[in-house]
Amino acid sequence: MKHRTTAGLVAFALGSALVLTGCGDGDDSGDADASPSPSADASGAGAEPIVAGGVCEPEAAQAEGPPEATEADQEAVQSVEVAGQPGKKPSDVSFETPLAVEGVAVNVLDEGDGAQLEQGGKVTFHDYGVSGEDGKPFQGEDGQPRPSTWDEGQSPQEFALGDPSFQILNDPLTGLNVGARVVIAWQGMEGATEVHVVDVVDAEPAADPVRAEGTAVEPEAGLPTVELADNGAPTVTIAEDFEEPSELVVQPLIEGDGREITKDDEVTAHYLGCLVDGTPFDSSWSRFEPTPFALTQVIEGWTEGLAGQKIGSQVMLVVPAEQAYGTDPNAHQLGGKTLIFVVDIIEAKKAA
Repeated sequence: MKHRTTAGLVAFALGSALVLTGCGDGDDSGDADASPSPSADASGAGAEPIVAGGVCEPEAAQAEGPPEATEADQEAVQSVEVAGQPGKKPSDVSFETPLAVEGVAVNVLDEGDGAQLEQGGKVTFHDYGVSGEDGKPFQGEDGQPRPSTWDEGQSPQEFALGDPSFQILNDPLTGLNVGARVVIAWQGMEGATEVHVVDVVDAEPAADPVRAEGTAVEPEAGLPTVELADNGAPTVTIAEDFEEPSELVVQPLIEGDGREITKDDEVTAHYLGCLVDGTPFDSSWSRFEPTPFALTQVIEGWTEGLAGQKIGSQVMLVVPAEQAYGTDPNAHQLGGKTLIFVVDIIEAKKAA
């Protein structure tokens, strides 16, 4: 299942996956806009040197949760009235304006009577949003009302419940059922309060996890060690005496039986990314699904390290800064840092 990245869905995302596109040519320039800030503290300028040693696991690679609602926030969202039946576009959303909240405030109007939403399962929902300032639908750059997911030509949105990129939705929808209607109010990106009416219209159970499958490979001594959970998610242990390499390290851990992938492929992979002190900065395992990407549009360490590996393989990459996001810590949140990845190559196809 892939996220549909329309404006409606993006509105709910507090943080998203690290975009691996960066210093593909290995220079020091970095790309300050290549990825959002990692969920872990991987800041650049003025950061203390990272000391090796630690344990890195996907469960810790979570986006920071949304701010909690105050008592006043909850009173405000309780005042929102929504006309119309759940499962249909609201005919009116009314409240005394301006409505302002500091945290994420939730009012469950209907818990729904369909299938219960499952952690890791796909949730399909409609979103109708209005401004807390004047109660009117959001406007586009042309000054016209932005269409909601209910409008002609639009479609409902979907995400995996528990995906840390969508913390604004996770807590409000946990424990609810298909057919639920929830009002959620929070401060938008520019600090203005947004009021959203969310209708859950469908859900699917969590899919069985996909993972690397093949023959185990004995890694070289001195590298971080990897243990796998029952679902295949890795935990990486970095020793305190680990020495950061000056060149890219490519260590297969599982050899698959598929074809060798090339630099021209689009690859779908599960991965965990760690700093050498064990701090996780991104993980597809935390989002419950592997990530597709063109091998020509990722950091050099991925392009060089994964090309030639077989589909079904699991590979550890230890990527020096020169082949990741450059050596300048001011140019990128991960600049100047050696990065450790464990990558499960799930599938590959020729890029379009």
